Amino acid sequence: MSTLTTEKAIELFWLGRYSERVYTTIREFFTGYDTMIDEKADSYDAFCRRINIPNVYTGKEDFVKRYPFDETLPDSIISNLSRAYDNAIINREEINSESLAYIQMAVDHMNQAGDSKSPLLDLQNVIDDILAFWGCSYDSMESDVARDIIMTGRRFERLDLYLRFAMDEEQIELQCRRMLARAKNSGFKLRADKINECIAMYRLGPQYYGKAVECLEASI
Repeated sequence: MSTLTTEKAIELFWLGRYSERVYTTIREFFTGYDTMIDEKADSYDAFCRRINIPNVYTGKEDFVKRYPFDETLPDSIISNLSRAYDNAIINREEINSESLAYIQMAVDHMNQAGDSKSPLLDLQNVIDDILAFWGCSYDSMESDVARDIIMTGRRFERLDLYLRFAMDEEQIELQCRRMLARAKNSGFKLRADKINECIAMYRLGPQYYGKAVECLEASI
């Protein structure tokens, strides 16, 4: 992996994972919010079960307020964004100040959303910031290897979440191909046998989706 240490590679991988986790969970939160408003008031419980986080919420209103913005909850969106920011800070030399600025903007917009009367509109700014961070990484990072490790983590996390959210098989296989391509470019080692087992388990149907996630996580 070029001149990157193993520690740096893992940090960059997790920067990719955390940034993707923020991006995808906000988008799914939007969908879940509409479901809660229009249909079942307790549908947030299914959301929690899908991404395997404890349901510590007292109701729909509590979930809508605390899941995105409660920094005391380790599984909240803001907590995952804080982890992305921490990893970006300690790798500022690899990602450069311009890319780092977009993660900082995401943190600022997340804090603004928490205080806003229209948080969904403000959360869209966080999504835009994450997209800008990824785009800036392509344009301005000097190390192709470091960039590809971030993108490997990003694709890994997207595949993980798509498995949990039971996306269609075609989308799962697409994300898997993209992840493997990034891993090959970066030299980040993933266990091919576990990835193949992951896809095989997913094809067997919903009762095996949890096993598919376990296989994917075991591939690192």
